[in-house]
Amino acid sequence: MSPKPRPPAARPPRSKPRSTAAAPPAAPIASAEPPSRLQRDLLPRIVELLRLDGAEPGHRITEAAMARRLQVSRTPVRAALKHLAERGVLAALPGGGLTPARPLDQVADAEFASVGVEIDVWCSRMARDRLSGALPPQVSEADLMRRYDLGRPLLLRILNKLAEVGLVERLPGHGWLFSPVNDPAAIAESYAFRRLIEPASLLEAGTRIDRAWLAEMRRRHEDMLTRTWSEALAVSLFEMNADFHEGLVAASGNRYLLLAIQQQTRLRRYTNYEWRYGPERVKVSCRQHLEIIARLEAGEVEVAAALLRQHLDLARTVSLGPR
Repeated sequence: MSPKPRPPAARPPRSKPRSTAAAPPAAPIASAEPPSRLQRDLLPRIVELLRLDGAEPGHRITEAAMARRLQVSRTPVRAALKHLAERGVLAALPGGGLTPARPLDQVADAEFASVGVEIDVWCSRMARDRLSGALPPQVSEADLMRRYDLGRPLLLRILNKLAEVGLVERLPGHGWLFSPVNDPAAIAESYAFRRLIEPASLLEAGTRIDRAWLAEMRRRHEDMLTRTWSEALAVSLFEMNADFHEGLVAASGNRYLLLAIQQQTRLRRYTNYEWRYGPERVKVSCRQHLEIIARLEAGEVEVAAALLRQHLDLARTVSLGPR
């Protein structure tokens, strides 16, 4: 038997000549893994909070302060801030912390959106198109793919997310049926559900209201009252409102109550980003929230729960009024 041929000796790598020219600026480092679902949900909320603050380049952002405002732990906030820095929305400060890389009103959501945020954007668009009548109540996947220029995998993720909050249901074959979520019966059911969940959450034995969160909520509502109303504030108003109601439920410490109200928030976010009720209704809503905050600051939890119930009843009456 002839001996096996020996592999050729490895050549030493050639040394590259040193260049005296300055190296080009490094591109943002890609994350080792995409953001989690919670982190994806935090991305637009963080950017919106900074926009509400009027944060400019040089404004220091810390994960501890942001976690306190969002009422979540520092770990997902740290990852979300890192994602925003990797996308070039935020930049590091020499002394630690982060700052907006440029004015945030110049930043489009697509610049930092992960796939999860992109899906939310598509969900909102399809919901608005259905509510406006641009989409029929029953539609096929092929029709949706043509209308929105989407591939089937992404379309199915969008439709499945809409199905999670009851906006669509799958029909036999490749058809989908939109639910009449904005009809009077659906609106009444949504408020009836929230009326059961939210005041009861405040009365839970384990409820602990974070005073720093209450102070932040007070500041945001007072700031909203000082602004001249315009349609451009509709999204900020909705997100402040959602943060307020979710925060009250989160204080119960009951994860199932929080998950239930978060599902309602997603449903409302897809269908209610516009504001149809005028600037006076904004003032009424903010003042009612501020009264609830004042009662909680005074330790009057039962009074706050009763005021919350009245607030939801009035909101239901307004929502079911002339459309």
